[in-house]
Amino acid sequence: MNAANICAEIEQGMGALFSCTPHQDDYRVRTPYLYPDGDNIDLFCKQDGDVITVSDLGETLRWLRMQTVSPRRSPKQNALIADACLTHGVELYKGMLLARCRQGESLAAVTLRVAQAALRVSDLWFTFRTRAVESITDEVSDLLTERQFPFDRAERLAGRSGRAWTPDFHVRTPARSSLVYVLSTGSRSAARSVSEHVLAAWYDLNHFAAGPEALRFVSLFDDTADVWAQEDFRLVEPLSTIARWSEPDRFVEVLAEAA
Repeated sequence: MNAANICAEIEQGMGALFSCTPHQDDYRVRTPYLYPDGDNIDLFCKQDGDVITVSDLGETLRWLRMQTVSPRRSPKQNALIADACLTHGVELYKGMLLARCRQGESLAAVTLRVAQAALRVSDLWFTFRTRAVESITDEVSDLLTERQFPFDRAERLAGRSGRAWTPDFHVRTPARSSLVYVLSTGSRSAARSVSEHVLAAWYDLNHFAAGPEALRFVSLFDDTADVWAQEDFRLVEPLSTIARWSEPDRFVEVLAEAA
């Protein structure tokens, strides 16, 4: 099938709302479907013998990554993407949504499947909780789940003063268990009070850091917002291990360390 035939089949099978034009070594199909920001979803057809591969060239997942500050997708989000691909009979390969049109199949139908999958995957943006709604603790929870660390969330613990404190996470690893407070705020003026609150908590809970099953105290700073001063880190450092959310692998290493 030559270029003229590929474009003719696309346009005849799908109507005037779809357009097809040659593009380098393949053919660009402009669909009427839109990403949530209003850009058209474009697909690309590449012929190899009797097989034509229809793909978004990874643009859909690339678009999703641009809409969130989180460096990774959660297991739930990955499951939703896989479900969309399964529903529309599309393969996810190296970040690309693709399907093959073999001899005797309708190229228009295959192209429509990929377009629908791209539309559904991009619409997952509406279910992604933005940072204004999703607290950083939800992202930390996703990371712990992904790394298969057992944990309790917001466990109430009694301090020496009799006051009840609720660290964000009680994480258990084979080597040692840890209590984690997540320090997060969008306000530079509020940063000091957040640090002081966590310092008070670690001081009052200090009896959990003693004994043969002593708990490690971890202060995890959400440093994706530039609100923290060095004094904030130094304030909690004597009683806890400092971790930064911009370095999630280091945070995981801290939890897994024996001492």
